[in-house]
Amino acid sequence: MSTEKDFVKEICSRDVDFSQWYIDVVRKAELADYAPVRGCMVIRPYGYTIWELVRDALDDEIKATGHQNAYFPLLIPESFLQKEADHVEGFAPQVGWVTAGGNEELEERLALRPTSEAIICEMYSKWIRSWRDLPVMINQWANVIRWEKVTRLFLRTTEFLWQEGHTAHETREEAEEEALKMLDVYDDVLRSVMAIPAYKGIKTEREKFPGAEQTYTVEALMPDGRALQAGTSHNLGQHFAKVFNITYLDRNDEQSYVYQTSWGVTTRLIGALVMVHGDDYGLKLPPRCAPYQVVIVPIIYEESKSGILEKCNEILNELRGAGVRVHLDDRDGYTPGWKFNEWELRGVPLRLEFGPKDLEKGSVLTVRRDTREKQPIPLDDLNRELGELLDRIQVDMLEAATKYTVDHTTTITDRAQFLLTFKGRPGIVRAPWCRSGACEGKMQEETGATIRFLKLEPESAAGEKCVGCGEDAEHWAYFAKAY
Repeated sequence: MSTEKDFVKEICSRDVDFSQWYIDVVRKAELADYAPVRGCMVIRPYGYTIWELVRDALDDEIKATGHQNAYFPLLIPESFLQKEADHVEGFAPQVGWVTAGGNEELEERLALRPTSEAIICEMYSKWIRSWRDLPVMINQWANVIRWEKVTRLFLRTTEFLWQEGHTAHETREEAEEEALKMLDVYDDVLRSVMAIPAYKGIKTEREKFPGAEQTYTVEALMPDGRALQAGTSHNLGQHFAKVFNITYLDRNDEQSYVYQTSWGVTTRLIGALVMVHGDDYGLKLPPRCAPYQVVIVPIIYEESKSGILEKCNEILNELRGAGVRVHLDDRDGYTPGWKFNEWELRGVPLRLEFGPKDLEKGSVLTVRRDTREKQPIPLDDLNRELGELLDRIQVDMLEAATKYTVDHTTTITDRAQFLLTFKGRPGIVRAPWCRSGACEGKMQEETGATIRFLKLEPESAAGEKCVGCGEDAEHWAYFAKAY
């Protein structure tokens, strides 16, 4: 029989060891665990439900913007990857290979997809014949294999889940519009569902996706001062189309190459969710992506047990009927205090406590996970007030995370101060840059920080000196140490 002393073992404080705190929360909140295969993870039901909620919200927006879901093979012939030199070089260290089938050696090695441009482009070259076939707007939900040297649950694993969109268009303008539109979709889901603020920007030549003309990114700031690339959208231009001969008969009856995009987010979003909102008590989940938005904890004494449980079940059914994801924790052998701690650890946005005094008053006590505020609500008003309270929690969590991001984004123009600042993890630093790739690389060597993005609308830094080399600066760049 469990007691409060058997409850979740101590979680390391975020301030003492952020990395250990993160692993403690992911495992003890039962989001994921280590798999027997090095670098792989098992996503447990509670963690997978969070992924499903985020996935479904994103899938709805993807479909609303005209895309259809499909599925492409996990195995990719080596010859397909070899067609695109930059693409292969970018992924070569991470590719896993299948060399035998059963007891027979394969004539050609098969790659376990690190990404699907090669296999999808091969199929598009067969499917697209006329301008009437365009645009092609396909997305797939799949798994990906990348042989990572250093792994961390959700943030970087050998196998992970993602979606990858791949579109083909008649014009460069259409492809550019598509890439930016999907960046907006990612930003909207991050903010409206996960309560995570992010910067939208463009990657430098040095940081862009191999084979892309432009890579756009949404970058979120974590509480340890590191940035996390939450999603990317790529304008591929005609690069892959020319490599894979994706041509079509255009409106002038001439053969033309398509313009393409690709874009994706992964299960690392769950890692971002843990870090952005969590505290020393565990998870804090925004209501829109919480497996349980509400947990009901009965305060039971033997003489009133049946009446309390009967009313709790009425509340449960009423809330379910209103579309609330709600759970009644009526387990025997656990004290209310034990249950309070467990559901705080697991980040349930709102706890309802209901005991004999509440039954007498005709009310229920609500406790917010994000602020720990307590508020009684009359049972007659429960549906309305609870809905309003969950909406308020969602908004408040985004505002709190936004304030942190704004407060930890600073502008530095002095080189010495820039170097000194990055001896720690200062968050995101806006600084003038000359746009030289060599200078960018040197700054990374000196500080461990990279340029996470440039603003979509270029910010001229005319009159400033580059913090890397001291030459005239061209643009403001946003630097951070990153995951």
